[in-house]
Amino acid sequence: MAQTIISLDNIDITFRQKNKMIEAVKNVSLTIDKGQIYGIVGYSGAGKSTLVRVINLLQVPTAGKIIVDGDVMFDQDKVQISTKELREKRRDIGMIFQHFNLMAQKTARENIAFALKHSPLSKEEKEEKVQELLDLVGLADRSESYPAQLSGGQKQRVAIARALANDPKILISDESTSALDPKTTQQILALLQELNQKLGLTIVLITHEMQIVKDICHRVAVMQNGQLIEEGSILEIFSHPKEALTKDFINVATGIDEALPKIERQEIVQQLPENAVLVKLNYVGSSTDEPILNRIYKQFNISANILYGNIEILDNTPVGEMIAILEGNEESLEKALVAINASNVTVDILKRGR
Repeated sequence: MAQTIISLDNIDITFRQKNKMIEAVKNVSLTIDKGQIYGIVGYSGAGKSTLVRVINLLQVPTAGKIIVDGDVMFDQDKVQISTKELREKRRDIGMIFQHFNLMAQKTARENIAFALKHSPLSKEEKEEKVQELLDLVGLADRSESYPAQLSGGQKQRVAIARALANDPKILISDESTSALDPKTTQQILALLQELNQKLGLTIVLITHEMQIVKDICHRVAVMQNGQLIEEGSILEIFSHPKEALTKDFINVATGIDEALPKIERQEIVQQLPENAVLVKLNYVGSSTDEPILNRIYKQFNISANILYGNIEILDNTPVGEMIAILEGNEESLEKALVAINASNVTVDILKRGR
């Protein structure tokens, strides 16, 4: 059975701003299991970064309960641990950010070593530790480079190594790939995934991009206006999103939001025949292996013109979507749509011919 490492119960965070009360986080509860990569997705102002800062009490909530690695950190409206205990607990929680936060006048090696300033390790042990971390993040050959001599991806690798210096159990990544190009983003995500598997590191990943969550997370929470609106495994969320915002995020991540306007401009769609429908099909798991469109052609004499298709592997399970024009006589068409639904394929009718 999975062991919970972070538990946030009924967290409220309220700020006073110019005689006005701002509810940044409203009654949010979530649990994160040890060794999980947990994504928190939302647009700017959703409250995701504010929420995550309560994990190490950089942000003290107004109300709620926080348990980290078995220790009650905060309950109701009071911090439950001493300043010394909090300092020790924060050593177990590494953080990386969008803008790296490296010291410009220190080399990569010195930036990492700075995190060990208060470590009980000897000088030799610290040097050995820094070298291990440089090797771990693939920067052994850039140890004497200054931040200005490093690419964005290399700077983030230094920041990750620094965050790992005190052997944390939890790593918080706050929009850590937002300043990077797509290729470098993929490399950093692959590194985080490798660290998760190699070190058993629990990673809390904050982002406004569902694409990033899709690539490496086990579970995902979606936030909007300070509230948690949807939460589940990556497979559940992608195959059966409930909220409109979640669906929007997924459409961006899969590319269908870009494809659909182009499809709608095609003459064949604009002049859709009377006996045709434009449909979006969503399918999960074994249904992706079934020749469903071939079957409805044989069974109902319904032709299918595929205009768009996409398939992802999420948590070792195929998840796909397709946009197609189905055409045939009215009665057969309705029977075919029922048959597709019965094959564990979700059918959304986007347009009917007139």
